[in-house]
Amino acid sequence: MRKQIEIVKNRSDIGAGTRGSDLGIDAIEIAAINKHSYFFKDHLSVDVPTRNESVYEDVDSPFGKHIKQVYQQCKHLASIVEDVLLKNNIPLVFSGDHSSAIGTISGIRAAYPDKRLGVVWIDAHADIHSPYTTPSGNMHGMPLAALMSIDNKANAVNKVGDETLIYWDKLKKIGLESVKLAPEDLIYFGVRDTEEEEDALIERLAIRNYKVAELRANGIEGCIQNALRQVEECDYIYISFDVDSMDSERISSGTGTPVPQGFLPEEVTEVLASILASGKVVCLEIVEVNPLLDNRGNKMAEVAFDIIEKVVPLLENRAI
Repeated sequence: MRKQIEIVKNRSDIGAGTRGSDLGIDAIEIAAINKHSYFFKDHLSVDVPTRNESVYEDVDSPFGKHIKQVYQQCKHLASIVEDVLLKNNIPLVFSGDHSSAIGTISGIRAAYPDKRLGVVWIDAHADIHSPYTTPSGNMHGMPLAALMSIDNKANAVNKVGDETLIYWDKLKKIGLESVKLAPEDLIYFGVRDTEEEEDALIERLAIRNYKVAELRANGIEGCIQNALRQVEECDYIYISFDVDSMDSERISSGTGTPVPQGFLPEEVTEVLASILASGKVVCLEIVEVNPLLDNRGNKMAEVAFDIIEKVVPLLENRAI
Protein backbone atom coordinates (compact mmCIF):
# COMPACT_ATOMS: atom_id res chain seq x y z
CA MET A 1 0.00 0.00 0.00
CA ARG A 2 1.41 3.37 -0.99
CA LYS A 3 1.98 5.71 1.96
CA GLN A 4 2.30 9.48 1.99
CA ILE A 5 5.71 10.91 2.83
CA GLU A 6 5.85 13.83 5.25
CA ILE A 7 9.17 15.66 5.42
CA VAL A 8 10.26 16.69 8.90
CA LYS A 9 12.84 19.50 8.86
CA ASN A 10 14.83 19.59 12.09
CA ARG A 11 17.46 22.33 11.65
CA SER A 12 19.18 21.78 14.98
CA ASP A 13 22.95 21.58 15.35
CA ILE A 14 23.41 22.15 19.08
CA GLY A 15 24.50 18.56 19.63
CA ALA A 16 27.49 18.94 17.31
CA GLY A 17 30.95 20.30 18.01
CA THR A 18 31.03 22.51 14.91
CA ARG A 19 28.37 24.84 13.59
CA GLY A 20 26.75 24.49 10.20
CA SER A 21 24.77 21.25 10.09
CA ASP A 22 21.64 23.35 10.72
CA LEU A 23 22.17 24.56 7.15
CA GLY A 24 22.36 21.04 5.76
CA ILE A 25 18.64 20.71 5.07
CA ASP A 26 18.57 23.89 3.03
CA ALA A 27 21.71 22.77 1.20
CA ILE A 28 19.95 19.52 0.24
CA GLU A 29 16.91 21.46 -0.92
CA ILE A 30 19.14 23.74 -3.01
CA ALA A 31 20.68 20.63 -4.55
CA ALA A 32 17.18 19.47 -5.47
CA ILE A 33 16.26 22.84 -6.98
CA ASN A 34 19.47 22.94 -9.00
CA LYS A 35 18.58 19.50 -10.32
CA HIS A 36 15.15 20.88 -11.37
CA SER A 37 13.46 18.55 -8.90
CA TYR A 38 10.15 19.35 -7.17
CA PHE A 39 10.86 16.81 -4.43
CA PHE A 40 10.52 19.25 -1.54
CA LYS A 41 7.52 20.96 -3.10
CA ASP A 42 5.71 17.72 -3.89
CA HIS A 43 5.68 16.41 -0.31
CA LEU A 44 4.05 17.58 2.87
CA SER A 45 6.53 19.12 5.28
CA VAL A 46 6.75 20.37 8.85
CA ASP A 47 9.46 22.49 10.50
CA VAL A 48 10.66 21.80 14.01
CA PRO A 49 11.48 25.01 15.95
CA THR A 50 15.10 24.99 17.10
CA ARG A 51 17.06 26.05 20.18
CA ASN A 52 20.16 26.95 18.15
CA GLU A 53 20.51 30.27 19.95
CA SER A 54 21.78 28.30 22.94
CA VAL A 55 25.22 28.14 21.28
CA TYR A 56 25.72 31.69 22.60
CA GLU A 57 25.29 30.51 26.19
CA ASP A 58 28.14 29.33 28.40
CA VAL A 59 28.47 25.56 28.61
CA ASP A 60 27.71 24.48 32.18
CA SER A 61 27.77 20.76 31.38
CA PRO A 62 31.15 19.85 29.83
CA PHE A 63 30.14 16.19 29.48
CA GLY A 64 26.72 17.00 28.00
CA LYS A 65 27.02 20.28 26.14
CA HIS A 66 23.66 22.04 25.71
CA ILE A 67 21.99 18.93 27.12
CA LYS A 68 18.97 20.86 28.40
CA GLN A 69 18.27 22.31 24.95
CA VAL A 70 18.99 18.97 23.25
CA TYR A 71 16.37 17.43 25.54
CA GLN A 72 13.86 20.16 24.64
CA GLN A 73 14.62 19.76 20.93
CA CYS A 74 14.32 15.98 20.97
CA LYS A 75 11.10 16.11 22.96
CA HIS A 76 9.58 18.47 20.36
CA LEU A 77 10.85 16.35 17.47
CA ALA A 78 9.46 13.18 19.09
CA SER A 79 6.02 14.74 19.32
CA ILE A 80 6.05 15.72 15.64
CA VAL A 81 7.27 12.28 14.48
CA GLU A 82 4.59 10.64 16.61
CA ASP A 83 1.92 12.86 15.05
CA VAL A 84 3.10 12.07 11.51
CA LEU A 85 2.92 8.34 12.19
CA LEU A 86 -0.48 8.53 13.86
CA LYS A 87 -1.77 10.25 10.70
CA ASN A 88 -0.60 7.11 8.87
CA ASN A 89 2.09 9.07 7.03
CA ILE A 90 5.79 8.20 6.84
CA PRO A 91 8.26 10.64 8.42
CA LEU A 92 11.27 11.41 6.24
CA VAL A 93 13.39 13.29 8.74
CA PHE A 94 16.13 15.71 7.74
CA SER A 95 18.17 16.71 10.78
CA GLY A 96 21.26 18.71 11.52
CA ASP A 97 23.27 16.83 14.11
CA HIS A 98 22.75 13.20 15.08
CA SER A 99 21.48 13.79 18.61
CA SER A 100 18.15 14.17 16.79
CA ALA A 101 17.80 10.38 16.64
CA ILE A 102 16.84 10.42 20.31
CA GLY A 103 13.77 12.41 19.36
CA THR A 104 12.95 10.54 16.18
CA ILE A 105 13.16 7.06 17.67
CA SER A 106 11.34 8.18 20.81
CA GLY A 107 8.54 9.49 18.59
CA ILE A 108 8.30 6.16 16.77
CA ARG A 109 8.14 4.25 20.02
CA ALA A 110 5.51 6.66 21.41
CA ALA A 111 3.36 6.06 18.32
CA TYR A 112 3.83 2.27 18.53
CA PRO A 113 4.51 1.51 22.22
CA ASP A 114 3.67 -2.17 21.86
CA LYS A 115 5.80 -2.77 18.77
CA ARG A 116 9.40 -3.91 18.55
CA LEU A 117 11.73 -1.59 16.62
CA GLY A 118 14.86 -2.55 14.73
CA VAL A 119 17.44 0.17 14.06
CA VAL A 120 19.87 0.27 11.12
CA TRP A 121 22.58 2.84 11.86
CA ILE A 122 24.62 3.81 8.78
CA ASP A 123 27.45 5.91 10.14
CA ALA A 124 31.21 6.24 10.54
CA HIS A 125 30.67 6.58 14.30
CA ALA A 126 29.07 4.34 16.91
CA ASP A 127 27.34 7.24 18.74
CA ILE A 128 27.05 5.10 21.87
CA HIS A 129 28.92 7.29 24.36
CA SER A 130 27.30 8.52 27.56
CA PRO A 131 28.22 11.56 29.69
CA TYR A 132 30.42 9.17 31.68
CA THR A 133 32.55 8.22 28.65
CA THR A 134 32.34 11.07 26.12
CA PRO A 135 35.69 12.60 25.12
CA SER A 136 34.06 15.76 23.70
CA GLY A 137 30.80 16.33 25.58
CA ASN A 138 28.98 16.68 22.25
CA MET A 139 25.53 15.12 22.38
CA HIS A 140 25.60 13.85 18.78
CA GLY A 141 27.92 11.12 20.04
CA MET A 142 25.40 9.83 22.59
CA PRO A 143 21.99 9.09 21.02
CA LEU A 144 22.15 5.29 21.07
CA ALA A 145 23.23 5.13 24.71
CA ALA A 146 20.29 7.35 25.66
CA LEU A 147 17.85 5.24 23.64
CA MET A 148 19.14 2.01 25.20
CA SER A 149 19.32 3.65 28.65
CA ILE A 150 23.01 2.78 28.98
CA ASP A 151 25.45 4.75 31.15
CA ASN A 152 28.47 2.48 30.59
CA LYS A 153 29.83 3.25 34.06
CA ALA A 154 32.11 0.23 33.71
CA ASN A 155 34.21 2.30 31.31
CA ALA A 156 33.63 5.70 32.91
CA VAL A 157 36.31 8.37 32.54
CA ASN A 158 34.30 11.48 33.50
CA LYS A 159 32.88 12.76 36.77
CA VAL A 160 29.46 14.00 35.69
CA GLY A 161 27.59 16.86 37.36
CA ASP A 162 24.07 16.65 38.76
CA GLU A 163 22.40 18.85 36.12
CA THR A 164 23.82 16.76 33.29
CA LEU A 165 22.55 13.58 34.93
CA ILE A 166 19.08 15.05 35.45
CA TYR A 167 18.72 15.85 31.75
CA TRP A 168 20.43 12.61 30.70
CA ASP A 169 17.69 10.77 32.59
CA LYS A 170 15.04 12.96 30.93
CA LEU A 171 16.45 12.15 27.48
CA LYS A 172 16.09 8.43 28.20
CA LYS A 173 12.40 8.90 29.02
CA ILE A 174 11.18 10.98 26.06
CA GLY A 175 8.04 9.51 24.47
CA LEU A 176 7.73 6.65 26.90
CA GLU A 177 9.73 5.82 30.00
CA SER A 178 10.81 2.33 29.04
CA VAL A 179 13.98 1.46 27.11
CA LYS A 180 13.46 2.33 23.43
CA LEU A 181 15.90 -0.09 21.83
CA ALA A 182 17.45 -3.48 22.64
CA PRO A 183 21.11 -4.06 21.66
CA GLU A 184 20.18 -7.14 19.62
CA ASP A 185 17.86 -4.96 17.51
CA LEU A 186 20.64 -2.50 16.57
CA ILE A 187 22.79 -3.03 13.48
CA TYR A 188 25.69 -0.84 12.41
CA PHE A 189 26.80 -0.30 8.84
CA GLY A 190 30.14 1.37 8.14
CA VAL A 191 31.20 2.24 11.71
CA ARG A 192 34.97 2.73 11.70
CA ASP A 193 35.87 5.66 13.99
CA THR A 194 35.32 4.76 17.65
CA GLU A 195 36.87 5.22 21.09
CA GLU A 196 38.01 2.46 23.46
CA GLU A 197 35.03 2.98 25.77
CA GLU A 198 32.64 2.45 22.87
CA ASP A 199 34.55 -0.57 21.62
CA ALA A 200 34.31 -2.23 25.03
CA LEU A 201 30.57 -1.62 25.18
CA ILE A 202 29.94 -2.79 21.62
CA GLU A 203 31.83 -6.01 22.34
CA ARG A 204 30.01 -6.52 25.63
CA LEU A 205 26.60 -6.04 24.00
CA ALA A 206 27.58 -8.01 20.86
CA ILE A 207 26.31 -5.28 18.52
CA ARG A 208 26.81 -6.28 14.88
CA ASN A 209 28.84 -3.93 12.69
CA TYR A 210 28.96 -4.55 8.94
CA LYS A 211 32.17 -2.80 7.98
CA VAL A 212 32.86 -1.33 4.55
CA ALA A 213 35.47 -3.97 3.68
CA GLU A 214 33.12 -6.78 4.72
CA LEU A 215 30.33 -5.55 2.45
CA ARG A 216 32.74 -5.29 -0.45
CA ALA A 217 34.26 -8.72 0.19
CA ASN A 218 31.02 -10.63 0.83
CA GLY A 219 28.56 -8.64 -1.26
CA ILE A 220 25.99 -6.13 -0.07
CA GLU A 221 22.95 -8.29 -0.73
CA GLY A 222 24.21 -11.18 1.39
CA CYS A 223 25.08 -8.86 4.29
CA ILE A 224 21.68 -7.18 4.09
CA GLN A 225 19.87 -10.51 4.15
CA ASN A 226 21.83 -11.51 7.24
CA ALA A 227 20.98 -8.18 8.86
CA LEU A 228 17.29 -8.55 8.05
CA ARG A 229 17.27 -12.02 9.57
CA GLN A 230 18.64 -10.50 12.76
CA VAL A 231 15.69 -8.09 13.01
CA GLU A 232 12.98 -10.30 11.51
CA GLU A 233 11.18 -10.45 14.87
CA CYS A 234 10.96 -6.64 14.87
CA ASP A 235 7.66 -5.15 13.74
CA TYR A 236 9.24 -2.05 12.22
CA ILE A 237 12.65 -0.75 11.16
CA TYR A 238 14.09 2.76 11.47
CA ILE A 239 17.07 3.73 9.30
CA SER A 240 19.48 6.48 10.26
CA PHE A 241 21.77 7.63 7.43
CA ASP A 242 24.64 9.84 8.57
CA VAL A 243 26.43 11.16 5.50
CA ASP A 244 29.81 10.73 7.22
CA SER A 245 29.33 7.02 6.55
CA MET A 246 30.58 7.88 3.05
CA ASP A 247 34.21 8.30 2.07
CA SER A 248 35.22 11.88 2.86
CA GLU A 249 38.28 11.78 0.60
CA ARG A 250 36.45 10.52 -2.48
CA ILE A 251 33.23 12.50 -2.02
CA SER A 252 33.43 15.58 0.21
CA SER A 253 34.36 16.87 3.65
CA GLY A 254 30.92 18.47 3.98
CA THR A 255 30.02 16.88 7.30
CA GLY A 256 30.91 17.62 10.91
CA THR A 257 33.26 14.68 11.46
CA PRO A 258 34.48 13.41 8.07
CA VAL A 259 36.18 10.02 7.97
CA PRO A 260 37.98 8.44 4.98
CA GLN A 261 37.61 4.88 3.69
CA GLY A 262 33.84 4.89 3.85
CA PHE A 263 31.05 3.89 1.52
CA LEU A 264 30.58 5.17 -2.00
CA PRO A 265 27.19 6.70 -2.90
CA GLU A 266 26.13 3.71 -4.96
CA GLU A 267 26.89 1.40 -2.03
CA VAL A 268 24.77 3.46 0.36
CA THR A 269 21.99 3.51 -2.22
CA GLU A 270 22.08 -0.29 -2.48
CA VAL A 271 22.10 -0.75 1.30
CA LEU A 272 19.15 1.60 1.74
CA ALA A 273 17.19 0.13 -1.17
CA SER A 274 17.68 -3.43 0.05
CA ILE A 275 16.49 -2.63 3.57
CA LEU A 276 13.57 -0.56 2.29
CA ALA A 277 12.54 -3.46 0.08
CA SER A 278 11.73 -5.41 3.25
CA GLY A 279 8.58 -3.29 3.57
CA LYS A 280 9.16 -2.81 7.30
CA VAL A 281 10.82 0.61 7.33
CA VAL A 282 8.67 3.10 9.19
CA CYS A 283 11.04 6.08 9.11
CA LEU A 284 14.21 7.24 7.35
CA GLU A 285 16.42 9.98 8.79
CA ILE A 286 19.29 11.82 7.06
CA VAL A 287 21.76 13.77 9.20
CA GLU A 288 25.02 15.72 9.45
CA VAL A 289 25.29 17.47 6.06
CA ASN A 290 27.38 20.58 6.80
CA PRO A 291 27.81 22.84 3.76
CA LEU A 292 30.13 25.20 5.65
CA LEU A 293 32.75 22.45 5.76
CA ASP A 294 32.33 21.28 2.16
CA ASN A 295 35.56 21.48 0.17
CA ARG A 296 33.73 20.87 -3.12
CA GLY A 297 30.98 23.46 -3.21
CA ASN A 298 27.69 21.80 -2.24
CA LYS A 299 28.85 18.30 -3.12
CA MET A 300 27.78 16.42 0.02
CA ALA A 301 24.25 17.79 -0.17
CA GLU A 302 24.08 16.96 -3.88
CA VAL A 303 25.20 13.38 -3.28
CA ALA A 304 22.78 13.02 -0.37
CA PHE A 305 19.87 14.22 -2.49
CA ASP A 306 20.77 11.89 -5.37
CA ILE A 307 20.59 8.96 -2.93
CA ILE A 308 17.33 10.16 -1.37
CA GLU A 309 15.71 10.64 -4.75
CA LYS A 310 16.51 7.04 -5.70
CA VAL A 311 15.30 5.33 -2.52
CA VAL A 312 12.29 7.33 -1.31
CA PRO A 313 9.87 5.66 -3.76
CA LEU A 314 10.63 2.38 -1.94
CA LEU A 315 9.81 4.05 1.38
CA GLU A 316 6.45 5.20 0.02
CA ASN A 317 5.61 1.68 -1.07
CA ARG A 318 6.26 -0.03 2.25
CA ALA A 319 3.96 -2.94 2.97
CA ILE A 320 2.87 -2.30 6.57
